[in-house]
Amino acid sequence: MAYEQFAYLYDYLMNDAPYEAWRDFVKKKVKRYGRASSTRLLDVGCGTGELSIRLAQDGFQVTGIDLSEDMLAVAQAKAEKSGVLVEFFQQNMMELEGFSPFDCVVIFCDSLNYLQSEVEVRQTFARIYEHLHDGGLFMFDVHSTYKMEHVFANQTFANNEEKISYIWNCFPGDVPYSVEHELTFFVQRPNGMYERFDEWHMQRTYEIEQYKQWLLSTGFEVLDISADFTDELPTETSERIFFVAKK
Repeated sequence: MAYEQFAYLYDYLMNDAPYEAWRDFVKKKVKRYGRASSTRLLDVGCGTGELSIRLAQDGFQVTGIDLSEDMLAVAQAKAEKSGVLVEFFQQNMMELEGFSPFDCVVIFCDSLNYLQSEVEVRQTFARIYEHLHDGGLFMFDVHSTYKMEHVFANQTFANNEEKISYIWNCFPGDVPYSVEHELTFFVQRPNGMYERFDEWHMQRTYEIEQYKQWLLSTGFEVLDISADFTDELPTETSERIFFVAKK
């Protein structure tokens, strides 16, 4: 999936995204579980680089990968403006290759939920495992099954502002715990006229125990499973599930 025009609207729409919470999560878990020299980090599905840049500012040696060339162009410009060095590459997380081992690999902002099948998730876990040092950490978050079925499915979200407006319809997908997102954007141009963009995204998730079994079968040790940026175990109504695993 390429974000195309959506890449240039992404930061505006994600203005309230909890990047600081993801940043704090990484720092806390690295301090708790990582090696003393755990500084070389891969940000998978890095998007426009918001988290990558923050982690680089914290002293991590960050590499970012994303499938969208447009997202990476935005990320590179922002990193240069911020005065930090982050290397960005266009790669598919399922086909990760060409890097020496990292101390940490992260996949946040539910990027893993864009994979369409069990095979793709397990292939991604395997590629990440191969790109970690022994003792290296793998951290990611996913939408919960509750969020897919009770927060997204059959819902419409809308926002009406002068510069950008959108209508976001969510439909249940054809497979369990999946949602199709139909987004329509209206963006004001300098001449005052509005241009319409349409995007279609599909996300899928699985039960917590399923992710855990896939991690274990790949060779990871599961260190930590929590929910919604807390240290608490997930509940039936948790919306974002966090995993920390070690090679």
